[in-house]
Amino acid sequence: MPRRTKILATLGPATDKPGVLEGILEAGVNVVRINFSHGFEQEHLGRVKAVRDWARANHTYIGVLMDLQGPKIRIASFKDGMKIELKNGDSFALDADLDELSGDQYSVGIAYKTLPKEVSAGNILLLDDGKVVLEVNSVEGNKINTIVIQGGLLSDKKGINLRGGGLSANALTDKDKKDILVAAKAKADYVALSFPVNGDDVRETKELLIKAGCEAGVISKIERAESLADDIINDIINESAGIMVARGDLGVEIGDPQLPAQQKRLIKLARSNDRIVITATQMLESMITNPIPTRAEVFDVANAVLDGTDAVMLSAETAAGNFPENAVKTMNDVCVEAEKNPIAKVSHHRLNEKFEYIDETIAMSAMYAANHLGAKAISTLTETGKTAMWMSRISSNTPIYAMSDNVKTLRRVTLYRGVYPCGIEKSSTNDWMEVNSAVVEKLVDNNIVEKGDLVVLTKGMYKDKSGGTNMMKILRVGDANY
Repeated sequence: MPRRTKILATLGPATDKPGVLEGILEAGVNVVRINFSHGFEQEHLGRVKAVRDWARANHTYIGVLMDLQGPKIRIASFKDGMKIELKNGDSFALDADLDELSGDQYSVGIAYKTLPKEVSAGNILLLDDGKVVLEVNSVEGNKINTIVIQGGLLSDKKGINLRGGGLSANALTDKDKKDILVAAKAKADYVALSFPVNGDDVRETKELLIKAGCEAGVISKIERAESLADDIINDIINESAGIMVARGDLGVEIGDPQLPAQQKRLIKLARSNDRIVITATQMLESMITNPIPTRAEVFDVANAVLDGTDAVMLSAETAAGNFPENAVKTMNDVCVEAEKNPIAKVSHHRLNEKFEYIDETIAMSAMYAANHLGAKAISTLTETGKTAMWMSRISSNTPIYAMSDNVKTLRRVTLYRGVYPCGIEKSSTNDWMEVNSAVVEKLVDNNIVEKGDLVVLTKGMYKDKSGGTNMMKILRVGDANY
């Protein structure tokens, strides 16, 4: 049984070393992440080309997600690149008027110049993912005077978060808008939007992608406390192809103790709204420098799988770590073992709801039939991948093969849990028995099914019509007539 949960791995200097990219792809990466926070255009395009060249050579499909940096809510720099150590009770100022290279033990500049207008006495500011915590004492013009309530080392350009959220920085920066053009050049399958405040940010991103001629789906990274409000999160999810539970900044803004419950809530919300969900940040963090994970990390990955996440993400573990291939193999092994648990195979998705679309009805019926008949595989002939998406929202032990001649669709489904891309030549015949035979033959040739196995097939009456799935057929491999 192939692994159902997908692995998303970030590329970087570590994967540029000879043989490493090939190693992580062979180890099971389904989608690669290009992080626009680092590197430059030609570097990004070169990595995408290397991935797609490998995929073509190995007759497979790898998705590409390009991650926008978002607003830089950071401190500036210290003199001569120095690091300072802040102690509890120290006075420390964040000064928007200070030269950006003049930070010292007592104050530092800020890249986000409007911060003094958005905070007041009593607010809590968290620097460097919460490693340093400051309480605002007063604001004098463009200078924020604080008291250190949790000290630590502080160096250049560390991030700033406001506990409880509420900073007004736009999700899309000028840099992001330029990077969208790079994503269009790369023909990215997905673009990740950092720090969306609400659905308007997603709508603007989609408009910019369309204008750039890019068909990428938008993955909204849930990182702001205010985006968790019921009406806002539902708007974001409904406007997006999927969401990412970005636990770093989100945890800093809402507090880590709230993260587990929010992760479970977000996964459930995404799946119930027929959207993708990725769980990210520090999943195997210790494997940046160690060849094996901690048991806590193993539990973390397994729990995300049991909650129903579509994908689990590796960041620095593969981009800059010492053991990229080990990290992917470990992620693969943990996912496979977690998926053996009966909890991962049970679903009550939409059992008590009416269906709005015919193709959605066929998708749900096919999953029900496959689960109760014990079918070996489900095959869906799909133009856009939508039927495969609906099917993948039902937890099942039956693999779903999205069959298409559309390469964009085959790359897109690489992020859907339990769905596997399968290229098939466009049929020139209207004889459905020939089409059925071609599907079964493809599954047999790929050693997916054998004589006597049951296959559930969905398709549309009219070829090349998006949203036209309106037929389901149950086939037994080896029968004379299909």
